[in-house]
Amino acid sequence: MGVTDPAGPVMDRDEVDRALARLGQEHEAIETSLLALQDHAGRRLLEGARLTGVTQERWQSTEAQITLLWGYFDAYAAALRSAREIRGRRRWSSREDLVELTGLLRGESVTVAGGDRLSESFSLAALVDRMNELYATSLDLVVTADAVWSALPARIDLLAAELQRTRSLAHSVGVRPGEHPAGDDLEQITRTLTRLREEVVSDPLAFWTPTAGSSAPGGGRPDTTVYDREARALEDVRREIDAVLTVRQDAEARLIRLRDVLSRADRTLAEARTARGEVLAKIAATEVPVVSGPPTVLQEQLATAAEYRRQAQWHRLSPLLESLEQKAEDELLRARESLTAVTAPLAVRAELRGRLDAYKAKVARHGLAEDPFLVERYDAARRMLWSAPCDLRVAEQAVLRYQQLAAELLGGAGAPEDRKGGQS
Repeated sequence: MGVTDPAGPVMDRDEVDRALARLGQEHEAIETSLLALQDHAGRRLLEGARLTGVTQERWQSTEAQITLLWGYFDAYAAALRSAREIRGRRRWSSREDLVELTGLLRGESVTVAGGDRLSESFSLAALVDRMNELYATSLDLVVTADAVWSALPARIDLLAAELQRTRSLAHSVGVRPGEHPAGDDLEQITRTLTRLREEVVSDPLAFWTPTAGSSAPGGGRPDTTVYDREARALEDVRREIDAVLTVRQDAEARLIRLRDVLSRADRTLAEARTARGEVLAKIAATEVPVVSGPPTVLQEQLATAAEYRRQAQWHRLSPLLESLEQKAEDELLRARESLTAVTAPLAVRAELRGRLDAYKAKVARHGLAEDPFLVERYDAARRMLWSAPCDLRVAEQAVLRYQQLAAELLGGAGAPEDRKGGQS
């Protein structure tokens, strides 16, 4: 080991044999990897595709790297073959053979044309490192493109098929571009998916999101942002079409319910108008709200809805029915509130009558029914409450006076004869 050359100490025969065995294994591993890269589906697709954008730029660079990689491998194989030939000259290699083998196995003995310079010199170990580097970057691009092509186009095609089914369904219920917003949405989704598929096929690397910190080939995932957005948009349209289909199925029942609600509102308003006349006749000095008539616009819209159903214009019927159902419920509520407001004076009179009779029954249970003062105040209140028109304010005061006297008597304020001169 005292003899040296530019590659370092001269290797002995055992070191040479071990180095040749290791380099042979590396040769086989590299060859297997290169052949797998050559046969990779992603590489074949990249070679046959019409590429654009970032994929076109990177593939041109990678193709040159793969060509250079094969050149490096051929040079490596030739150097290994030469070393094996020298070692195979004789069973016990001479010192001259060992010196030559040391330079070949450890020195920068391999000169390769190409790359950034006209030629480069490598040791076999450095050449292996360089090939591993080129292989890793080339495989990363191939695997990435293949991952995008394997994931996105198929999903886009499935979504496009669903889009076509939705378009047919939409057409069957009258949802068409230019006539319904959902029809316009379907056209926009169609254009976007067509453009997206073309871009994914021609520039797959533009639809790749790398995973931070990952060193594995193709570390990351396909970017499905545009696809996911269009899928959600299609789902929204599909729900709208389903709503239109539901309208087609139960339109007649909904129209019947609408007619019933509006009819009840009309009857309630008619009852309120009748009640208003009764209140004006029976109650004095009271402001009674005016009762409006039924809105004709709802009846007109109901007639339009029925016409839409006859003409099978479901896409127009759907929003109109939803609007009418809410308006009809509002109208019924307004009619009920109007009836309540109009009949409020009658309710007040009824409450006063009930209160007066309740106190009369109470004093009777205590043996005071014949008290002349109570009888006098009861008769006065009753005349006011059962006469027409009734002045509610005056009647309420009369009931209160009766209540107060009854409360005094029930509380033991004194016998009737003690108060004859003090009551009026």
